[in-house]
Amino acid sequence: MFSLTVAAIVFGVIFLAELPDKTALASLMLGTRYRASYVFAGVAAAFLVHVVLAIAAGSVLTLLPHRIVQGVVGVLFLAGAAVLLFRKDDDEEDVVKPADQGFWKVSGAGFMMILVAEFGDLTQIMTANLAARYNDPVSVGIGAVLGLWAVAGLGILGGRTLMKRVPLRLITKIAAALMLVLAGFSLYEAAAG
Repeated sequence: MFSLTVAAIVFGVIFLAELPDKTALASLMLGTRYRASYVFAGVAAAFLVHVVLAIAAGSVLTLLPHRIVQGVVGVLFLAGAAVLLFRKDDDEEDVVKPADQGFWKVSGAGFMMILVAEFGDLTQIMTANLAARYNDPVSVGIGAVLGLWAVAGLGILGGRTLMKRVPLRLITKIAAALMLVLAGFSLYEAAAG
């Protein structure tokens, strides 16, 4: 049974919770470098997997070892920042040319980044809790997936728009700095938690 009311409530809650999250940054960065449709396909598939896991597991996801998840996320953000900061400088036109990147490579990178970074994230736990509260997995699942996809789409399109107005090297340095901050928070949570 599908409830539009439950789906709308879940959409709003998940959208607002995910908007300031690292996913928007990751989507924005991927959107500046690769074909938007390829990035969205990978990101959307990863979010679908997360929502299915959250719905299936319910509130059990809150019992996952948070320290390990945060440690892995922190290391991945450090690696992402290092790649951005230390990669060979290319001509900006060559870096953003989408024809050089295949669908599977780009969508696979987006999928893996979101799959790992969002595992055990607040919105996944919230989705599990909402599924347990409403006892309506279809409505909660649809609302959560659409909320997450909306944030990813905004991030990807925002990256494309930003790239037209700001030099790619500056965007790359800012994104690397933000990834370092997120890595620091994640590693701190892993060590403290």
